[in-house]
Amino acid sequence: MIMNWTKRLLLLLTLLLPFVLFGQEATAPAAATPVADKGDTAWMLVASAFVFFMIPGLALFYGGLVRSKNVLSTMMHSFVAILVLTIQWTVFGYSFAFSGTNPYFGNFDLAFLNGIDENSLELTIPKYVHFLFQGMFALITPALISGAIAERVKFGGYIAFILLWSTLVYDPVAHWVWAADGWLFKMSALDFAGGTVVHLISGIAGLAAAIVLGKRKGEGPALIAPNNLTYTLIGAGLLWFGWFGFNAGSGLAVNGIAARAFLVTLIAPAAAGVAWLVIEYAHTRKATALGAASGIVAGLVVITPASGFVGVQGALIMGFLVSPVCYGAILLKGKLGYDDSLDAFGIHGVGGALGAILTGVFTLSLGAGVASRGDQILVQVISVVATAAYSFIVSVILVFLIDKTIGFRISEEKEIAGLDLEIHGEKGYEI
Repeated sequence: MIMNWTKRLLLLLTLLLPFVLFGQEATAPAAATPVADKGDTAWMLVASAFVFFMIPGLALFYGGLVRSKNVLSTMMHSFVAILVLTIQWTVFGYSFAFSGTNPYFGNFDLAFLNGIDENSLELTIPKYVHFLFQGMFALITPALISGAIAERVKFGGYIAFILLWSTLVYDPVAHWVWAADGWLFKMSALDFAGGTVVHLISGIAGLAAAIVLGKRKGEGPALIAPNNLTYTLIGAGLLWFGWFGFNAGSGLAVNGIAARAFLVTLIAPAAAGVAWLVIEYAHTRKATALGAASGIVAGLVVITPASGFVGVQGALIMGFLVSPVCYGAILLKGKLGYDDSLDAFGIHGVGGALGAILTGVFTLSLGAGVASRGDQILVQVISVVATAAYSFIVSVILVFLIDKTIGFRISEEKEIAGLDLEIHGEKGYEI
């Protein structure tokens, strides 16, 4: 009797098993809802502060390179970018860069941080922190352009330019490369921290502005004599310090990729600095402080797009390669006849383009859907050509329109007298 009941129970369980299994499959729990990670959040807050610190560093770097009569006006170009572009980024810039599904530009969905609160997440960090970190990139990128047009522009014209350029160039290009629906993002263009988005488009914009505005007044060594190379060296050091957050924070998490990005941000600038000093000594029989600072910044620029993708060997090679290329570009400007005051194009434009292409050469892993290294390099070249061409064309139009309306180029009399007194009514130095 017991055996009969046992057989019946086993038969019933056998018949019910498919239904039990089917029911388990149908009611399987959904994917876990993302939650904020305290470690990632803390690191990204620190990284945001690192990048913000780069802007005073840039002010010192550029401020030391100009003549003493223009030191305050040059440094103000960096500081006023913080003021006006924070407002732009808050009102609509962040939304233009990171909202919507259009492959070319965002919309107003996130204007004034609409719909974002303390519980809103971007991956494992609060959306507020993502806004802050990306905002620091949006502040410093237009300030880089000021190096190409230093010592000859009106303050109001400069403010109008960076506002319009950020809206029409930086925000759309950031959307192309970093937004999930951006057309270059979908092509798997690799740009970890801004080789194209930050350095290439700002350097190209500086070239466009320098060409349209024309040369500074004056000739000879006095035109390019730095007023305080101590400032420039300190500025380079502060930029390098902040760049650790710039690159290592761009993965938005604390992990091995962030650690490697931090590591190569030390290695590549060191290699570039050594290479620059060697080249400079071979060319002029002098190894200068300006050369060391220039090499460091060139190395930082070239590793930026690659920082999350390459290893130690790639970082060393990229650092050694960027210095001769940028050094040559700076020498070439004299023959081409444009006046890039502080070599913004020669370092940021050329270094950013080289870094973006070499990322495809040395990346440890190809982009999603990319079949071969050759295909990845082709994608990188497309991203360089597209972003550079777009920035150049829009920048030329903006500079021309501003100069013909409210005025961009300062008068010859005021330029000769010095922008510090003529624009700000102050002196950088009381002698």
